[in-house]
Amino acid sequence: MDEILRLEHLEKTFGTHQVLRDISFSVNKGDVISIIGSSGSGKSTMLRCVNLLEEPTGGRIIFEGKDISGKELNLSQYRARVGMVFQQFNLFNNMNALENCVCPQLTVLHRKREEAEKIARDYLERVGMSAYCNARPAQLSGGQKQRVAIARTLSMNPDIILFDEPTSALDPEMVGEVLDVMQRLAKEGFTMLVVTHEMAFARDVSSRVIFMDGGVILEDAAPEEIFNNPKQPRTREFLSRYLAR
Repeated sequence: MDEILRLEHLEKTFGTHQVLRDISFSVNKGDVISIIGSSGSGKSTMLRCVNLLEEPTGGRIIFEGKDISGKELNLSQYRARVGMVFQQFNLFNNMNALENCVCPQLTVLHRKREEAEKIARDYLERVGMSAYCNARPAQLSGGQKQRVAIARTLSMNPDIILFDEPTSALDPEMVGEVLDVMQRLAKEGFTMLVVTHEMAFARDVSSRVIFMDGGVILEDAAPEEIFNNPKQPRTREFLSRYLAR
């Protein structure tokens, strides 16, 4: 398997509070890894460390064989290759959907506008948003905004996509349209690291599921093993509450 990302003994501390403790796992090309756990378990902080939105306190992040903590790292180029889809969309409100997908290509990848627009239109069509190219975020529903955000990330041709609870800010009826897009991406072979509370997605779409609790990884296994035969009592307790909803 082609390893894309590896975390080695990752730690993160805010003041005296240690949020991440000795986090180690690897991601291979084509993996779809769902990270589940209670709020406050460190899931989103771990993802933000991978994208260097938070600076790890300890440990190493290895991306395509290179330690990314080196001083020579070009942060914009790295984030283009390690794309991130946020909970709150993070679209530019003064730009329409097309420009939201074109602008990062121009500024980071230095593509020509004609090429950037072609790529942006292609991905907006793939997420079902081609009819909304001229719409600004204020004119879009939450689900539509998130699909534009996914198209923006895809337009950068990332090697791996990080999803930080991409459906948690959506109304229940809009969750499905975003999960459908993510499921299609998984089938197309995109490498994805997904922090989610959507247990059906984690169970049915993931190649692996990681359960975090208290800043540590308690279990890392295939979905059927996690959901049908969890080894840790804490995992069983968490899943029994979620699946009972």
